[in-house]
Amino acid sequence: MSAQSESSACDHAGKGCWQTVLVAAPETAERSPLLRRGFVLEYTTLAWNVVGIVVLAIAAVAARSVALAGFGLDSMIEIGASTVVIWELSGTGETRQRRALRLIGTAFALLAVYLLIQSTWVLVAGFHPHHSPAGIAWTAVTAAAMFTLAAGKARTGAALDNPVLVTEGRVTLVDGVLATAVLVGLVLNAGFGWWWADPAAGYVLVYYAAREAREIFVS
Repeated sequence: MSAQSESSACDHAGKGCWQTVLVAAPETAERSPLLRRGFVLEYTTLAWNVVGIVVLAIAAVAARSVALAGFGLDSMIEIGASTVVIWELSGTGETRQRRALRLIGTAFALLAVYLLIQSTWVLVAGFHPHHSPAGIAWTAVTAAAMFTLAAGKARTGAALDNPVLVTEGRVTLVDGVLATAVLVGLVLNAGFGWWWADPAAGYVLVYYAAREAREIFVS
């Protein structure tokens, strides 16, 4: 159905003509608020992760934490994923959707490879990270924010029948899970001196990143 329709009529004498009555299609009227909501969710995620990169970079260097560094990289991927979704929501077509999904999947695969190498090196070397109160605070707040945003994206993507927004919602959900895993590792290290909990949290990130990449490329 077209976005608008036009009607016209004239009397039999050719006088008193009227025309051009534009009527918005129901589909357009229903989708517009959903699209706006999708943009708001993605721009909020984008802004949050831009701030997060700065906070996590400072905290990771101060604590020498591989988990915080990995979570910072995950925030970069979330920025890329949100940018891809904003780009996709601005246009239409299956080709654009497939390309957007593959870009997100590639980013996840690269993150998994990096964290696998880095976490293994930290465990083998016996590297002990420092405590990170800033990292604990940020990951706790981020977990709550990402779970909330993920739920909003899942509902909005389903209503729009948009697989890219739905998939990126899972990316945000993973971000919340990873924030929780990193938080647990940081708390265990700070409270009990379990230094290995930090790279162990990195392995949790590897698992989820690899799983998401696989689901994107095999679907």
